[in-house]
Amino acid sequence: MTFEGFPDEGLVFYEGLEADNSRTYWTQHRPVYESCVRAPLQALADELAAEFGTAKLFRPYRDVRFSSDKTPYKTHQGAVVEEPGRGAGALYVQLSADGLRVAGGSWRQESDQVARYRRAVVDDVQGPRLAREIARLSSAGWEVGGDRLSRPPRGFETPDDDRADLLKHRTLNVAQQWEPADWLHSRAALDRVRQAWRDVVALNRWLADNVGATTKEIRRR
Repeated sequence: MTFEGFPDEGLVFYEGLEADNSRTYWTQHRPVYESCVRAPLQALADELAAEFGTAKLFRPYRDVRFSSDKTPYKTHQGAVVEEPGRGAGALYVQLSADGLRVAGGSWRQESDQVARYRRAVVDDVQGPRLAREIARLSSAGWEVGGDRLSRPPRGFETPDDDRADLLKHRTLNVAQQWEPADWLHSRAALDRVRQAWRDVVALNRWLADNVGATTKEIRRR
């Protein structure tokens, strides 16, 4: 399937799901989800795979086991690309009623990865490299996010405020959100995602080189 844009019906589907997050609504409108949300997102991911790697599309169902919110369905559809064996650093794209969201960086890091991240931030070579890259992305309109402490951790010092702020992060990611517009329904959406992902390649490379994969055994809930 060739990507030709996201049909407006896909966004309307999510507007309805936000108003009625029920199995009845989902069952009645599932064909719209399959043809206007999941299929075009898979097509977009397939066209980008040669440059960025194979994307995984997330399931549309929420894990409600440990949440007070028991609504069963996600009000967005996301896809992620994670380079095997490289650890921290991923690419993300998401469609919802709010439009299209793209992101890159890390969303989960184990304690050994956090320790390596902090050592790299205070390093006189790697720390400034990261600070410059985050400043460049911020200037280009990317929103910097991640799990943060309220103050830098003890035992780590940096000579500048930018790196002191980066030390607060336990994870580090950047994102852009585009509101619905005509280009979303055409192949222009593919070009936007491609260029956005290219823009965060350097950040992901820094994370892969300096943080890497965890050596801890991950406990599954």
